[in-house]
Amino acid sequence: MSINQQILFFFSGLGAFNGLLLCIYFLFFREPKHRSNIYLGLLLLMLSIRIGKSTFLFFNSNLSRSFLQFGLTACFLIGPALYMYVRSRVNDNRSKIPQYVIAILLIAFLVFGYFYSYESEPRLWGRKVVRGIYYEWLFFIIAAGYLMREQLKSIFDRSKKLSNENFLMVNVFIGVFLIWLAYFTSSYTSYIVGAVSFSFILYLSIFTFFVKNKRTSSLSTESKKVKYANKKIPGSEAINLLSRIENLMIQEKTYTDSTLTLNKLANKLNIRPHLLSQLLNDNLEKSFSTFVNEYRIEESKKMLRSDSNLKIQAIAEICGFNSNSTFYSAFKKVTGTTPAEFVKEG
Repeated sequence: MSINQQILFFFSGLGAFNGLLLCIYFLFFREPKHRSNIYLGLLLLMLSIRIGKSTFLFFNSNLSRSFLQFGLTACFLIGPALYMYVRSRVNDNRSKIPQYVIAILLIAFLVFGYFYSYESEPRLWGRKVVRGIYYEWLFFIIAAGYLMREQLKSIFDRSKKLSNENFLMVNVFIGVFLIWLAYFTSSYTSYIVGAVSFSFILYLSIFTFFVKNKRTSSLSTESKKVKYANKKIPGSEAINLLSRIENLMIQEKTYTDSTLTLNKLANKLNIRPHLLSQLLNDNLEKSFSTFVNEYRIEESKKMLRSDSNLKIQAIAEICGFNSNSTFYSAFKKVTGTTPAEFVKEG
């Protein structure tokens, strides 16, 4: 290989390698534990496999067809992984594709690949199957975009600020779309463009997310310095906001989201985080964590009374707690007793 080819190979392969490292981080190390991290980790894994296959194929056209089929199978899973990641982050029960439909698609593809492998049907795979995979990928991109339409609108609405998690989700969505576009149009450019675009988008996303986090942290520090003693929220406005919060908690059970934060709840209400914090402190004399945990504990008490066979660990997870220790600590603080003692007294 020439020097230019070596640089191109290095840059393309580096993106796939770092994608694998991020996959491991989201699957095993990111806190708090949430199923969205699993789907994001799987998405990065599928992308890294697909990019790795593209990189090696570009520089070695004699790759095993079994390896090519493996890479295309990963490509088939990119769209569903993106969709499930967005679905796990967005609380929208409308127009969701049932999980069994995705499972059926995957099984059908695997069965097809078993009976009509790339090894035995290279022309079929090289033409129709690859094109079908790209359209399937696009279908799930559109489906994911529909679920997160409110977050996408926020990009153009300066009055609405995206939380860090939503900002990450938007970055991932746009990145996956651009990678799909690079592959879909590769016949007019170059096959390696898809791999190179992944590396570029990956590093750009990391950079923008870092800048976003730094800016949010800075704003949070400044907001802590603001004193609200002489800036009470007007009574009518406070009552309206409390009513909206109660609706989110009771009707939508927002507290069951284990990743719920002050910023995330404020984003749902379309108000500034410090305004929500002020409202809870001034009108309810509660911190955000105490306020949310009280709803979670009330829900857990109902479940402990109605279903004694359900494991406490499962109840804690359903009610929105990240771990058993957090659940026990919050339960004891709110009720003055432990879950086990509560059941016995019940």
